[in-house]
Amino acid sequence: MANKKHIILIGDGMGDYPIAELGNKTPLEAASIPVMDSLAGKGLLYTLQTVPDGLPPGSDVANLSLLGYRPEKFYTGRSPLEAASMRVSLKPDETAFRCNLVTLDRSNPASIRMIDYSAGHISTEEAADLISALSRLNNSSFQFHPGISYRHLLVTSIDSSSLHTVPPHDFTDKDVTGQWQKYLQLEGFSELVQRATEILENHPVNQKRIADKKNPANAIWLWGEGKSPQMKSMKESYGVSGALISAVDLLKGIGVYAGMEVINVAGATGYLDTNYAGKAAAALEAVDRHDLVIVHVEAPDEAGHQGLLKEKIKAIEDFDKKIVGPIYEGLCGKYDFSLAITTDHYTPLATKTHAAHPVPIIIYDSLEQKYSDASYCEKSAEKSCRLLSNGEEFFNVLLGRQ
Repeated sequence: MANKKHIILIGDGMGDYPIAELGNKTPLEAASIPVMDSLAGKGLLYTLQTVPDGLPPGSDVANLSLLGYRPEKFYTGRSPLEAASMRVSLKPDETAFRCNLVTLDRSNPASIRMIDYSAGHISTEEAADLISALSRLNNSSFQFHPGISYRHLLVTSIDSSSLHTVPPHDFTDKDVTGQWQKYLQLEGFSELVQRATEILENHPVNQKRIADKKNPANAIWLWGEGKSPQMKSMKESYGVSGALISAVDLLKGIGVYAGMEVINVAGATGYLDTNYAGKAAAALEAVDRHDLVIVHVEAPDEAGHQGLLKEKIKAIEDFDKKIVGPIYEGLCGKYDFSLAITTDHYTPLATKTHAAHPVPIIIYDSLEQKYSDASYCEKSAEKSCRLLSNGEEFFNVLLGRQ
């Protein structure tokens, strides 16, 4: 066979805590995942520390680790990575912000609440109209760049070093008055967020969403700020070529900085309705061209942030059936390969935010099959007592160099 191939399949946010409603099982334990369970028995289970001490347990930090980087060396913030995916080049004096379209309850100025960090998972088409309207604010200090659904980008040359932001998905159904006031206290940003709110509240897209009983995108939420990082490519670091498939700008941006081929799949949404078949097919095509292929699925994380148990279990089961299964079957008999199946971080339903626990990971080698009764879940991985302390260590194990 040709040179050995390496594949990483990431179910974002699959990790969780035991849930009473599930008989104290986690969603991974409760879900029907026959393919991943089978591969856990044929491969080796590990836990991997994707979030170094002192860094936030976000998808940016965790996925940098899954691509073999040490975030403590390279991480400068989430938004520069998203900017790269959108082919937005940052000047040395520019800062990028993630710009969410959110639903706020501002009926009581003394108690502003975050109703929905995604504005009801607003469609990309609706969001494009809203971002276009915001771009007409005619303020040369701020540039809006449209993304997918509720996820967009703001670039500014205004000094924002005193502004420390928070992710909106950490504050679902919570008071965000204090953070909102921080925007209002910073010169330039105050006018921006207030005028943006006026435009959004009166826009026909939101008027229709309200009439249709959907959450309106009635405000912007800026977070994840940072400047352009300095990273080596994957070829420079590990001598391999790679391709990355994801619906999420953040992951695509990491792929750009890593020098990978970033593959856009039509219908990839980052939620339960994503084009799973298209992602699996694209991955198998990319394996012919590259040493390494990474497929990222966002849906379990989105369900976790919303506290939706049934949806999180469905997202995990879909990942098993529609991504892991077809890709594994497509590789067998055609390549010698190592296959890693993992999550980037926990997104517990109880907290609706990320947690920095070591994540469960399967590493399966088609040339060295094992035979055990292990299943894929947090407890089984912990019992293995195989801890990978960082992404560099994980990558070397996957590539057979350690």
